[in-house]
Amino acid sequence: MRTAMDVARLHRNLNHILLDLQRAVERYAVAEATGLYALAWSQVAEAPPSETRKQREELQAFKKVINSACWLKEGHQRAATVEVRHELPAQQRSTVRPDRRPAEKRASGHAPRREARPAGKAEASRTPSQAVGPVARTPARRDEPPLLGTGQLSEIATDLRPLLEQTARMGATTTWSRIGKRLPGLPRLHQDDQSVILWLVDEERRQGEPLLCALVTVGDRQMHPRFPVIAEQLGLPCSGTAVQQQMTWSYEVLKAHQYWRHRRPGQV
Repeated sequence: MRTAMDVARLHRNLNHILLDLQRAVERYAVAEATGLYALAWSQVAEAPPSETRKQREELQAFKKVINSACWLKEGHQRAATVEVRHELPAQQRSTVRPDRRPAEKRASGHAPRREARPAGKAEASRTPSQAVGPVARTPARRDEPPLLGTGQLSEIATDLRPLLEQTARMGATTTWSRIGKRLPGLPRLHQDDQSVILWLVDEERRQGEPLLCALVTVGDRQMHPRFPVIAEQLGLPCSGTAVQQQMTWSYEVLKAHQYWRHRRPGQV
């Protein structure tokens, strides 16, 4: 249980990170902005959504900027310009400084053979997979994707909630496959991460608000197999037989459609 002091300290840290993120965005520092963005989400994930709503909204606004093609293009161009500026003095020094190689030539005028082939040339001629060795081999089997960090899970849940609200207003359901098409950059998710994200979506729903996570289905509008467990964790009794669980889920989908039908984004 976080105290008021803990929340205040978290807000202070977040505000510092967001300020640094704003400066990095203004400087088109792509790598720095990306790192600060991830750090901010890891901090946001440590507090309930009700305590960090403002910061989440700011991060969603930053996400649109740092994912925009024009901002990324400008950032990469500036980074390339800086790299060239750093390389030029070194190149100039190498051209101005007397070359020692001719002084090492033999009497015949030919340079030693060991200097003709610099070390590491064989490595550079290899393909990337050959150069790094067997560690970088792509596994042939279809493994489950790795588990994501709490910051990434919180970010995805924050992006997913308005999408599910829109789905409810349309009187429809959705699947993770369709969600992936609606949320650019959504990685392939581990099943455990899917459950955590669905729980986070409804973690702090308002009094009497139905579960939006019920709208995420499998197959042809079938109940998600993990819905009963998620619902129980969110305080909605969903035990009993498979038929009873199905009835609880169907009623929750109906309530979600009715609740959100006449509500607009941001409306309480």
